[in-house]
Amino acid sequence: MSELTHPPTETRQTRGRTAGPREWSALAVLMLPVLIIAIDNTVLSFALPSIAESLQPTGTQQLWIIDAYPLVLAGLLVAMGSLGDRIGRRRLLLVGATGFAAVSVVAAYSQSAEMLIAARVGLGLFGATLMPATLSLLRNLFTDRSERRLAIAIWSASIGAGAAMGPVVGGFLLEHFWWGSVFLFAVPLLVPLLLLAPALVPESKDPHPARVDAVSIALSLLALTPIVYAIKDSANGGSWSGTAVPAVIGALAVWLFVRRQLRRPDPMFDVRLFTVPAFAGAVVVNLLSIFALVGFLYFVSQHLQLVVGLGPMQAGLRLVPGILAMIAAGLLAVLLARVLRPAVIISAGMTLAALGYGTIAVFAEPTAVWPFVIAFAVLGGGIGVAETISNDMILSTAPPEKAGAAAAISETAYEIGAVTGTSVLGAILLAKYRADVITPDSAGLDTSAASETLGGARTVADRLPTALADGLLDSAANAFTGGVVLTSAVAACLMVVAGGAAWLIMRAIPAGQRDDAGER
Repeated sequence: MSELTHPPTETRQTRGRTAGPREWSALAVLMLPVLIIAIDNTVLSFALPSIAESLQPTGTQQLWIIDAYPLVLAGLLVAMGSLGDRIGRRRLLLVGATGFAAVSVVAAYSQSAEMLIAARVGLGLFGATLMPATLSLLRNLFTDRSERRLAIAIWSASIGAGAAMGPVVGGFLLEHFWWGSVFLFAVPLLVPLLLLAPALVPESKDPHPARVDAVSIALSLLALTPIVYAIKDSANGGSWSGTAVPAVIGALAVWLFVRRQLRRPDPMFDVRLFTVPAFAGAVVVNLLSIFALVGFLYFVSQHLQLVVGLGPMQAGLRLVPGILAMIAAGLLAVLLARVLRPAVIISAGMTLAALGYGTIAVFAEPTAVWPFVIAFAVLGGGIGVAETISNDMILSTAPPEKAGAAAAISETAYEIGAVTGTSVLGAILLAKYRADVITPDSAGLDTSAASETLGGARTVADRLPTALADGLLDSAANAFTGGVVLTSAVAACLMVVAGGAAWLIMRAIPAGQRDDAGER
């Protein structure tokens, strides 16, 4: 009987050594790269206006400044997770932390949009070594079922909190420093990791690792990049061939990757895990949760700063209730998991996310602040619950020796959610904005940037006479708000569908039975 169908023993399910001060201290150290990666995914949301003013990116470049990092990171996560299983997860973590710190300095001092995009690619490369290593190391640090669930809840809460803290951190830094400081903050956080991890975090690896498979690595990269490009091209009104050809290439690469893994005796990743409802459903929930979170942060940061007129720090503080709600909900999920089915908890979380977006769709207006504060608190609570349960299910379903590969799939879902959240929801918003904004005719002055982005409209307005500038800013604010309303309505519907899908996929999984193998 295969590993995927053999039920775990009672000992494997429930027993393990009790964690001591060293293990809990190691958890604190491992949260540092998690916070950095999560913050880095959203910190640019609040830095975009400053970057737009300094580097003058086009609308497409602006999206790529955000998306280059999670795109590369997502494409390499499976390969890096497998590499960590092979050479040692702690070793890979330390290599990645060193590289991430170095490239962060390059990003901070970028002199052009192209240079910043290239630096974000480098951050994605080294970031891919950090996330799966931290989660897989937790799997080996905490062998007791209840302790591991709490550790994963804290780890998941740090992801959600880090993503939500991005605007707060960015706001503080931008109030006192230039936009490059949002990258430099990672350096002092990585120094304690490099100093303490060798002493507190034990090395772990797969005793029988798969061989390095360059073809599978290439296919995993080729599967994601063209698909995301197709989404971007379609959303920005690109040509049929520019959308269809990359989408077909990406789909073909996915098929070839799965086919290769099924045929190899030592696959880079055992895709048969997706036949397990607990694993497959949790991956989908992970992706859609981050889709909702990052998509919301993409437009709320711009609305609070560029439409309402708040400073970066003031805007970031408006999101604090949502951060607290996310953390509290993640810890509450540990208690709920003892008595409620995963399908119930996750469906409730997705429903809360839908209500958060629905609040924006109904109450958003150019001068509004409170609907965004309330909406983020509601959405944050839903995401906190869903993320904790989904990460627990993903890691507990996989065999311990394949923890790195399983953790990589969890993080791949996270990053794909981040990419698509920005690409899809951001593209819908930009399309609506461009359709509705009215740019003035001004002899001798190019006003095309005003129809590209909201930041571009403010830059153009600074060069216009007062009457024309006021008219442009009013039009841009109304057009952007209209885009936010449409985007939120679409996202709310997606979250309702996600909650229903989670219920259908996971409804047979009983409460408290998700550990180690779930419903194999």
